[in-house]
Order: sequence, then structure tokens, then C-alpha cells
Amino acid sequence: MNIGFLGLGKMGMPMAMRLLDANFKLTVWNRSPEKTTAPKKAGAIVVSSPSQVATRSEIIISMLNDDTAAIEVFKGNEGLLKNEVKGKLFIEMSTLRPSTVKKLAKSCADKGAAFIDSPVSGTVGPAKEGRLMALVGGNETNLERARPVLEVLTRRIVHVGEVGQGSLMKLVINLPLAVYWYSLGEAAAMGHAGGLKLNVILDVMKDSGASMAAFPKKIPEILGESDLVTFDIDTLYKDVEFILETGMDSRVPMTATQAVLSACEAAKKEGLGSADATELVRFLMKNYENPKK
Repeated sequence: MNIGFLGLGKMGMPMAMRLLDANFKLTVWNRSPEKTTAPKKAGAIVVSSPSQVATRSEIIISMLNDDTAAIEVFKGNEGLLKNEVKGKLFIEMSTLRPSTVKKLAKSCADKGAAFIDSPVSGTVGPAKEGRLMALVGGNETNLERARPVLEVLTRRIVHVGEVGQGSLMKLVINLPLAVYWYSLGEAAAMGHAGGLKLNVILDVMKDSGASMAAFPKKIPEILGESDLVTFDIDTLYKDVEFILETGMDSRVPMTATQAVLSACEAAKKEGLGSADATELVRFLMKNYENPKK
């Protein structure tokens, strides 16, 4: 089976490499060509435009940074939909606005192509291990066609509904995670201000009801003992922005989400956009201890 893959970032690279390890014939494209070196060495065909990926592939996966990138890749001058794509299947795995996903699906349908959205739950480690969770929006027929590919990348495939609802589900699960890191920052700041040591705070929290699955693994980053970045503040900001817009469109009060967005924006202004999302904890502690006049 000929597979196309677009977007070789933190998540896309290990996903593409897993497909190569599973002996799929892979054609890849990335906006920054230097990132195609590893897949090429592993047997992938590297092309210079998204349109060439579509021409060479039966199933095309996109794992891109944001809505702007996705729209350009699909509908740009050398985009995926430039040439004949009738009968092909597009799997959009980026975290995008549900409204954008629906528009991309319609553009594909207008050209006779199938489409599902399948963003994933998980970060770089699970991507390398094939232990992501796929959140699929689309019809059952298209999902079954995509299943052999998704099974290589994931531990679980969940069909959550129609096109766009996979992306909505991704925002739903990202919201409590974003709020968790923000609230942990406030909690740590309060404890530290009262004389508690940060390492003690974190040690007690990880062994209490205040913990969550990802928390113990991220303690080294929170303490500044590791500079590993699995999910950066820039990406968190983008996702929280999408969450806020989607919630407000549904007339859901998004008070906590707005607070997280403001914190992410402030952290970005301090040059922390490329830092791991857990840096929010130390950023909030610092700001509460040294408030700006």
C-alpha cells in the first residue's frame, strides 16, 4: 500500500518512521526539507510538494502544526488537491479547529476523495512506541480503510462520530490537561510562598489524589532537572485558543480556559514558547513570587 505522509515534526517524525518499520511504501513531504533525511535513509521517497505526495499515494496522512498550514497543504498552489485525487483517502491527524476540518473534508468530497479526521492522544514517547490513541471522525467505511495504517500508530482507535468530531474530542481531552498544569502552578506557588520546598510539594502530590497519569513523569522537567520537551507552550497556546473559541461558539462559559490562555500568552512573551508545557508551573511560581508592578 502506498502511503503519503506530510509533516515531520515532533509527532510526525516517529509516526512516519513506524510506518516505514511496518514496511509500508512511504512518500514524505515536509516544509523544512532537512527533516526528510531520516525517513529517506529508511526507504521513504521524498518529494518537493504536497501535490506530488497525493499523486503517488492511495492514503495520505497529514500531521501539521495548525489550521493555516493544513489549509495551505490541502488547497495551496501545489497542494494535495491540485491534481486528480478521486478515490484517495485523506487522514487528517493534526490538532485543528473542528470547523476547519469540516471545510477540508468538503473540499476533498468535492473532488471525489474520502476523508477522516483522526487526531491523537499522546506525545512523542507513545508516538515512537505506537501507543497513541486515535480519535476518529468520519464514516465507518473510511475508518475501516484507514484501520491497517492507524493500527501501526496506535494502541486504540475510537470512532467518536462524524467528520470534525475527532477534532472536537481532541480539544475536549486537552482542556483538563491544560487546566491541570495551570492549577498545579498556582498550587505550587501557594505552597512555596508558605515555605514548602517545590520537590516536597511535587513528591506529595504524585502520591495523592492531586496526581494524574502524566504528572510523575514530568517532575524532572518541573524541577528544572530535564530539558526534555514533548509538548511545548506554543502548541499548548494554540490548542487552548482553539478550545476557547469552540467552547464560546457553543455558549459554554470557559473561565478556566481563559486563565490558561492568558498564562500561556504571558509565558510566550517571556520567550518560553519552545519550552515544555510544564514550564508553566515554574513560570507561574516566579510571577506570583515577583509580581510585576
